[in-house]
Amino acid sequence: MLATNLRKSGRFASPRLVGPAELRPTSLNDLKRYLEKESRTALPVRPLGGASSATDCNRTNAGSILHMTGVDRVIRVDAANFTVTVEAGLQLQTLVETLAEDGLELVGSFDLQGRTVGGAIAAPCFGPCIGSAGSYFSSHVVAMKVITANGKIMNIDASQKNLLAAFRMSFGLLGIIYEVTLRVRPIRTFSASHRRVTVDKFATIVNTLSLSDVGFKFYLMPYRDRVYLDLRRYDADPGNSYATPWKLKDWGESTVLPHVFKSLNRIVPIDSVKYRLIDNISEATQGLVNSRLVQNGTNAMSQSGRRHNGRHTFYSSWCFPAANFSMIALAYKEFCVSMLERSRYRCDLPAVGYRLNRDAGSLLSPSFDETMIALTSASTQSRGWEDFVIDLAEFAEKWGGIPIISQSRALRAAHVIQTYSSRLDIFRRLRRQLDPEDRLLSPFLAQFAQ
Repeated sequence: MLATNLRKSGRFASPRLVGPAELRPTSLNDLKRYLEKESRTALPVRPLGGASSATDCNRTNAGSILHMTGVDRVIRVDAANFTVTVEAGLQLQTLVETLAEDGLELVGSFDLQGRTVGGAIAAPCFGPCIGSAGSYFSSHVVAMKVITANGKIMNIDASQKNLLAAFRMSFGLLGIIYEVTLRVRPIRTFSASHRRVTVDKFATIVNTLSLSDVGFKFYLMPYRDRVYLDLRRYDADPGNSYATPWKLKDWGESTVLPHVFKSLNRIVPIDSVKYRLIDNISEATQGLVNSRLVQNGTNAMSQSGRRHNGRHTFYSSWCFPAANFSMIALAYKEFCVSMLERSRYRCDLPAVGYRLNRDAGSLLSPSFDETMIALTSASTQSRGWEDFVIDLAEFAEKWGGIPIISQSRALRAAHVIQTYSSRLDIFRRLRRQLDPEDRLLSPFLAQFAQ
């Protein structure tokens, strides 16, 4: 009682937990000032863009968070040489809209448009890729300006191939990306077709799709034994394309479904009724928006995927060898059904998958050695999610899954070290040269990057 009264009196207060300092640069000078050795900036310093990471790779419980969204100028659109130079805090959606005004687009189509340019380079950012072009946003970087751990400016361009490869997907460990030049191209129209197949049927065709020039994205509903395929091709005359269907698609997937499912989880007490409604709505959305409305498009129109940026959705992504994905798709369906029977937990959003072309242009590329399929499990349900992703990580390891450091929940440091192997050793050596005092190294990243 005495202790309680003392606390209430205000004479003795429980110590507050002090979190990281929040820094909001708006210029190159701000960044240099925050990072120079003479500054009093609390360490470690972690850059934060759109806050779309599923793991703690851009977070720290102490030190400083460097919010990059205030460094967001479009510096130059070079339509003659098909490049664009921007600051790293610019959102991808804003970049896409700016390029479209000049009749240009990104070389690929990338989801999670709430991400910043710097974040999409420093960590894997991908989407449905047509043909053999680089599947990652970072694949199209030709030059960048970086602020090193001690506040110095470093310029990197295509002539420094190995260094550029190291900075792509470097998770802010080698320096803070400040300015970027990207390859772009004139807007090009593709045709989009859609199929609904069973998981068994999908397993028989996924290997063929992985080896073809078609771009594909799929939505896997394990509890309905359904896979919805979004197939994209460049045709000689694909027809006219309109932005409205793509906006409806994005609105449905990123806003309507998560909010509706979250509400159903709250108000419908009977699981069998709730999940039947959820799956019916998912199927109706796929059938109406994708199959009937979205027939043609461009990369400028089809940039989508805000759905994992909000507080309403949890997600975890793993990459699997495309050569084995026919078996993995069947195993994933069995895993989800088994998890529901065992724990009564299931994801309420469809799993989404993409092909990632083999890409050795980034030292820590998940598809450095071979073509992979990225599979993202997503849900609006928080209760039971953390247990689910632990089991999902065990499933992924069993089936040769490659973890994405920024997106794979419950990844094990030992597994990261094993799968990235000698490439991670090279990266560690370079990191120690550029940041010998560990000014940019957070405890989460230290598990495998120290």
